[in-house]
Amino acid sequence: MTNTVESLFDTGLERYKAGESATSLIPLFKEVCDRAPKSSAAWTCLSWLYLLDDKPNSAYKAAQKAVKLNPQDPQARVNLAVAMLETGQKGLRQHVDFAQQLMFVNQEWQEEVKSSIDEGLSRKPDWQSLAKVKNWLFEK
Repeated sequence: MTNTVESLFDTGLERYKAGESATSLIPLFKEVCDRAPKSSAAWTCLSWLYLLDDKPNSAYKAAQKAVKLNPQDPQARVNLAVAMLETGQKGLRQHVDFAQQLMFVNQEWQEEVKSSIDEGLSRKPDWQSLAKVKNWLFEK
């Protein structure tokens, strides 16, 4: 029996939340992206996993797709900004600023992004580029 894309995605999220490593989850999320290439959420997750797994170039490509599919997703913008920072690219501040604006109008998104960043820093405590983006996003 073949898993539906939705059940594969949900299973991947559950495994991630249970603490499974990014390395072991990347193939699952690649499959979800292959089977549902227009799923912004799947591309956002894949880019995050690549970032956690120290693959910023792959993360950048996945985050670009996520942002293209859903420009209003602050997490996709955060992932893209972190990947741009890690690959030495210019223009990342516009993505940070846009994510900040999106979070300003939607408190739930702000909480989700903050939670995601905190979780990322707990998995990878020395993640300097994520810490920098966090400071930019939540500077008062």
